[in-house]
Amino acid sequence: MFGAPGRRAVEARLRGLREELAVDFCIVNGENAADGRGITAKLAERILAAGADVITLGNWVWGQAGFAPYLSGSDRVIRPANLSPATPGRGLTIHDGVAVINLLGTMTLNPFESPFVTADRLVEEALRETPVVIVDFHAEATSEKIALAYHLDGRVTAVLGTHTHVQTNDARVLKGGTAAVTDAGMTGPHDSVIGSIPEGAIRRFTTGLPVRLEPADGDVRIEGVLIECGADGRATSCELVRVPVG
Repeated sequence: MFGAPGRRAVEARLRGLREELAVDFCIVNGENAADGRGITAKLAERILAAGADVITLGNWVWGQAGFAPYLSGSDRVIRPANLSPATPGRGLTIHDGVAVINLLGTMTLNPFESPFVTADRLVEEALRETPVVIVDFHAEATSEKIALAYHLDGRVTAVLGTHTHVQTNDARVLKGGTAAVTDAGMTGPHDSVIGSIPEGAIRRFTTGLPVRLEPADGDVRIEGVLIECGADGRATSCELVRVPVG
């Protein structure tokens, strides 16, 4: 979810969309909620009030000053589990019978621990409580996302890629019963460069100078993935969702 356009779309449409699609549980990646750079306590509460069950984060988890105390006290907003254990927050939560794990990829993002090592440990912990385990893998490399999905196939319900903001056409259920997609897409303005106005991104690429990117506001869509699973936690379907908002 990117910036104010993404937040407005979620607040206006999420509850109705949940009813329309018969959604039992909704995860929102909120790490770009505050103008593309992190999230605040106030915004997190608004997203939860709009119908999200759990909020996951990513490499911009510390993008907004003063967020750490809120994260320390929340069991519905989680940060990548493979950050340093000395940092606030948690990377695994179990809410309404669904375990959600948040992980950070290695390419350009420099996590404290390998996501594969962290995943093995936390999946085992989660399965002691529930068979339904969803992994938000916030990573740059397509290959790393696909590799983790195969690594966890048959052990988790889904491995959902985030971070690159471009919805990929590879939603599927692997042989072991794990739903997978390389990137779930972006809820926000698509008349943009992954959420930001094109002019700023072009200036950064053509000059090499630091340019603060500003959120765009055109062609707003809700994007995500709809997964169905059985009581055993095995996925039975995995479908892309794309809803024009404005």
